Amino acid sequence: MSLRHALPRLGRLGLAVCTATVLVTGLATNAQAATGRIRYFNGAGQEFDIVNPPDHVCLALQVRATNVTNETNKNVSVYLGTNCDRFVTTLVPGRGVSYVGGPQSVRVVD
Repeated sequence: MSLRHALPRLGRLGLAVCTATVLVTGLATNAQAATGRIRYFNGAGQEFDIVNPPDHVCLALQVRATNVTNETNKNVSVYLGTNCDRFVTTLVPGRGVSYVGGPQSVRVVD
């Protein structure tokens, strides 16, 4: 193969590699999540957790929680309803709340 034919192929290969790098980097920065876990317990004391929850997504809990603890690096809002309605409180990292009535959803807000 002559140099005249090799250069356009190298150019296309370089463009493909750069495009792939931009796509991967762009997707990685758009998909943000808290680091850590949200722990919660049902009335019988059974433990559940959500590991590295995504930011700004309503997450329905598997059970009504009697206790919710934020062990992430971001603030977490707690709600009574399953669709992040009926706001209860926002937990800063390292804080927990016990709540009669049982929260059913959470959202990483910060």
